[in-house]
Amino acid sequence: MSRSASLEVDPARVDVAEAARWLDGRVLRTPLLRSPAIDRLAGVRVLMKAENLQRGGSYKMRGGLFAVGRLAAAGQSGVVAQSTGNHAVAVALAARRHGLAATVVLPVDAATTKVDRARAAGARVVLAGTGVEERLAVARQLSDETGHPIVDAYDHPDVVAGQGTASLELIEEAERAGTPLDALVLPVGGGGGVAGACLAATGRPIEVYGVEPYGCDSLARSLDAGRPTPVSPAPTIADGLRPSCVGELPFAIVRDRLRGVIRVDDEAIAEAFRLLLLELKVLAEPSGAAGLAGVLRLTGGAAEQSGGHRALTGRAAEQSGSHQAERQAGADRTGVPTSGTRRLHTVGVVLTGGNVEADLVARLAAPRRIEEGAAA
Repeated sequence: MSRSASLEVDPARVDVAEAARWLDGRVLRTPLLRSPAIDRLAGVRVLMKAENLQRGGSYKMRGGLFAVGRLAAAGQSGVVAQSTGNHAVAVALAARRHGLAATVVLPVDAATTKVDRARAAGARVVLAGTGVEERLAVARQLSDETGHPIVDAYDHPDVVAGQGTASLELIEEAERAGTPLDALVLPVGGGGGVAGACLAATGRPIEVYGVEPYGCDSLARSLDAGRPTPVSPAPTIADGLRPSCVGELPFAIVRDRLRGVIRVDDEAIAEAFRLLLLELKVLAEPSGAAGLAGVLRLTGGAAEQSGGHRALTGRAAEQSGSHQAERQAGADRTGVPTSGTRRLHTVGVVLTGGNVEADLVARLAAPRRIEEGAAA
C-alpha cells in the first residue's frame, strides 16, 4: 500500500546527516534528561531526549521543517499533510515560517490541543474519518485540487531524515559525555522516527528497538510477514501510535536494521507517564512515554514494577529473557544487567512529544501513585 505514489521507496534518499546540517539553528537542540530513580528502576543508565520541549511540541517539527523548507526552496506555494496531530502541527508551523499555504487533514476525533495548534499556525484544517486511509484519500483530493504536494508523515524521505536528527543528536551527545549508547528505543506510529534512528545509528554498535501498543503493532506484524501489514488499531491512550500500517519507506529501512519490537499496554504507558511527571517534572504525551515504557520492558524494570504482560517480540523477547535471568543471578559490579556477552550500560530514548490534553493529564496523574507520593 503506497501512501504517496509520487515518492519512490528508496532508503538511499534518506540522508539524516544532511538533514542535521540543514536543521542546525532552525530547531531547538533539546536537552538530555536523566533520573537516578529511573536508572535504578531500569537497571541501566537511561538518557531521555526531551523532544516534548521542541518547537511545535514534538520531534515532528524536525521532519516537517526540513521537508517544507526544501519544497519552499524549490518554488512550491503550498503543502498538504495528514496525520493524527503532531505532524500536521509541524507542517503548519513550517509552512507559516516559509510563507506557504498549508492544508492539514486530521481525524474527526483528533485531540483538541493539536487541532487548535494547527489552526493557530494558520493552516486550513479538514477533519476526515478516523482511519488513515480516509485521511489519505482526502489529502490526495486536496493535493489534486490545489496542486500542492503532500508532505507524507511516514513515506517522505525528508520527513524520515528530519525525524532521525533527534536520534543523531542523542547519540552524539551521549558520546561526548563519555556514555555512548548501547541501545536506542523509539515509539512507533508510522515508523518514520524509528527508521531515522536506525540510519542515525549506522556504523555504531547500537541496538535500535521500536515500541508499539498492543493491538497497534503493525511494525511487529510487518516484520513477521516480511511486508507492510495493516492492523485495525486497538484503543490506546497513545493516540499518536495508532496508524493502521507502517509506511513502506520506514519498513524498507528497518527490516534489516531493527533489533526488535517491544509491545506495551496502556498500564505500562501510564506508569511511564507518571514516572516522567514525578521524577523529572516533564510532561510528555503518552505516545512519547511509551518509549520509556519500552525501555523498562527491555531491561526488565517494568516486569519487576508491575508484573505486566509479556511485551517483547522476536529478538527483543530473547534479549529480555537474558536480562531477567541475569537479574536473578545478580548484576555485574556496576549494577548493570548484561545481554548475552554484551553489557547494556546506557539506553537512549526519544520523548517524542508533549502536546497533551489537560483532561488526559488529570486522568493519568490521578491514580494511587500520586497519592503515595504525597503521603511520603
